[in-house]
Amino acid sequence: MGQESATAGRLDASLRASIARIGRTVEAARHPILPFGVPEIDGRLPGGGLALGALHEAADGGADIAHGAAAARLIGSVLARLSGPVLWVLGSPDLFAPALASVGLSPDRVLLAKAMRPALVLATIEEGLRHGGLAGVVGELSGRLTLTASRRLQLAAERSGVSCFVLRRSRRHDDAALAEPTAAVTRWRVNGLPSPPPLPHSPGTPGLGVRRWRLDLVRCRGGEPASWIVEASDAQGHLRIPAELADRPPPSIVARRHAAG
Repeated sequence: MGQESATAGRLDASLRASIARIGRTVEAARHPILPFGVPEIDGRLPGGGLALGALHEAADGGADIAHGAAAARLIGSVLARLSGPVLWVLGSPDLFAPALASVGLSPDRVLLAKAMRPALVLATIEEGLRHGGLAGVVGELSGRLTLTASRRLQLAAERSGVSCFVLRRSRRHDDAALAEPTAAVTRWRVNGLPSPPPLPHSPGTPGLGVRRWRLDLVRCRGGEPASWIVEASDAQGHLRIPAELADRPPPSIVARRHAAG
């Protein structure tokens, strides 16, 4: 009986792995894919890139979450590499157009809609997703994104093929609302890091090099969480792994090694 149970356990594990692979293949086939062009990142995403015609979330990390500046740049860099206009639904009147231009998203491509209440932000996003000529719809949201509301956005994005990005903003980086389950295909956190080179007397002071981000993939449907240190998006919307970090394991792996002792 013991040998039979062990064999059954191995079969169950093999079956689960096969089902998971099939699920990832089906998920990748459902949506067109936009690669980041960074093998370390694309290799962790089903299909080798970011699913288009789907719902994604992004937020800044730490104390900067209320501003959402780095997350906005990340979203802008993705949309910069797609063709067509972008509907950006403002939750507060502080979008800095030159910041989007710096990652390749020209202001003349951006259509702005002001919706200062979360419910109106969600309604405007959903309405925008019905127009298939858009490259994407971005909505700045404070407060909760419920499972029901996120499912509506995901279904609307699937129907039209328009990519949807919800920029989550909060006054607290540990806001419980940010951890609630949603229908988003991916969820990202972007933390700004000091630019190199470090100053010996003040290592936290930005240097003169390219600014950097810690990019955390918090959730990925059909994939696993991961983290990377990257050079922030350039004027063509591309990320890069810093040359001196290219051969090092990502932060998530380092953290697991330390935890294991």
